[in-house]
Order: sequence, then C-alpha cells, then structure tokens
Amino acid sequence: MKVAAIQMVSTPDVAENLARARHWLHEAAAQGAQVAALPEYFCLMGLKDSDKLAIAEPDLNAAGSAAPAQAPMQAMLSETAAALGITVIGGTLPIKAAVPERVRNACCVYGPDGQRLARYDKIHLFRFDNGRESYDEGRVLEAGEQPVTFKTEGLKVGLSVCYDMRFPELYRAMSFASPDQPEPCDLFAVPAAFTYTTGQAHWELLLRARAVENQAFVIAPAQGGKHQNGRRTWGHSMVIDPWGEVLACVPEGEGLAVATLDLERLKAVRQQLPALRHRRL
Repeated sequence: MKVAAIQMVSTPDVAENLARARHWLHEAAAQGAQVAALPEYFCLMGLKDSDKLAIAEPDLNAAGSAAPAQAPMQAMLSETAAALGITVIGGTLPIKAAVPERVRNACCVYGPDGQRLARYDKIHLFRFDNGRESYDEGRVLEAGEQPVTFKTEGLKVGLSVCYDMRFPELYRAMSFASPDQPEPCDLFAVPAAFTYTTGQAHWELLLRARAVENQAFVIAPAQGGKHQNGRRTWGHSMVIDPWGEVLACVPEGEGLAVATLDLERLKAVRQQLPALRHRRL
C-alpha cells in the first residue's frame, strides 16, 4: 500500500492553506497514494496562539452539529477524500472545546467515501522555554483524554500528534489497551509542527524509536520551513518501516514523502523478532 506524508509551510491565511493542502492531496493521489496525511496546523500557522480561537469550528459529527458551511476545514477534508477516493488523515485543526477560550487540537480522518473514520484530540500539550524560545500550548488548547485507532485498507492505524511522540505509553495503549482483544497497530500517524530546535535534536530519533519498539510503520507529516510569524519548523516529513528504516523524507519546504508499505516486511519483522509477544508489563 502506498502512503504520502505531506509537508507544508502554512501561513496565517486559512483559505491559502486549504488550497495548498488540497493541491498536495491531489498530488498524493496522482502518485498512487491510498492514504495521505497532512501536518499539524495545516490550516493555520497564526501570528499568535490565540488566532486558533477565531477560526475554531464546531464538530460536524457531533449531535445537532452545524452545517458544512460553518466548518469549511472539515468539509474540505471530507470532500477531497471522497473526490479522490483515498483516506485522508487531516493533520490537525481547531475544534471548539467545552471550556470557553479553549480549543481541541483535533486530528480528523476521512475515508474514501468522505465519511469520518476517527477524531483524535491531542492529549499531551507542548511547553518549552530555553530562554530564547518559549511555547505553551496550554494557553489556548484543552487536552484530549482518549487514545484513538481506526482501520483502513486492512490496517489498524493509531493516531497521535507531535509532542505525543515523547510518551511511548500512548503508543502501547493504542495497541494493547483492551486486554481481551490485544491487537498491535500496523501504522502510527504523527502529524507535527516540531520546532527547529527540538526537531534537530529529537525528531527522527523519537519517530524511529516508536517504529522499532512497536514494530509498526510510522507516517509523520510535518510543517517544514520559515513561517510568517517568525517561527521556523523542522520539517523532515517521513515514512519509517517497522525496522526503523526511513523509507522517504522531505527535509524542508513543501512536498511529499511517498513510500510503499510492505505488509510482508511487517509480518516478517514480527515473526523473526516477536518482541510484542514477549511483553510482560
């Protein structure tokens, strides 16, 4: 199965970002991808954190939900997935939270028919301060609570976002949270907007570790470049195999990391080194 990790350099202009996302989804499908994944905040890299509040959408799949016109970001993902006949892992977009002046950083997934397959709200909120750079997502985000998986093209896929990758217990939970039906994930999606500083030090290291320890593929679409708000993101969107090998990578700037997931390779790794069956905790 062919997958595509889309790298973007998003701006404060939502309409422009949606157009670029749509362009790259079409390009991914043209290259044969059955699953395409957008980066975190594909829809907006604002001039300040609170800009997310102004564009936050209601959840279209909630009871008594609003019309698609009131949620253009979700509508674009759904319509494009259906038009292209692919599964779209929609990076993240802000969905209104129950708490005033807070949003959920939500990853919404749409199947080839345009129906939503899953929604994951980022659980771990990033905070960093080295004296020169400082970030605190908790100022505007409300954390999610539940791990989320879904199935597509015969694969079990686990959802995570950016800073989540520093918490390996989340990835174990997505595979083994149900004792009566333990089933490892075949693919983990990690849409991200890693800072240049932390990305240079830890991005590839952490992604490859999550792939190796869970014997699963990883698709990691990222923001990658200098943004209008002055922030520089690390990029290096990549696809990684269960042995930790990087199959495709886009270092910086917009582009696609396209790779074929060899399911026989996945099976062989798990048979030859059955670490997942050797778990005791």
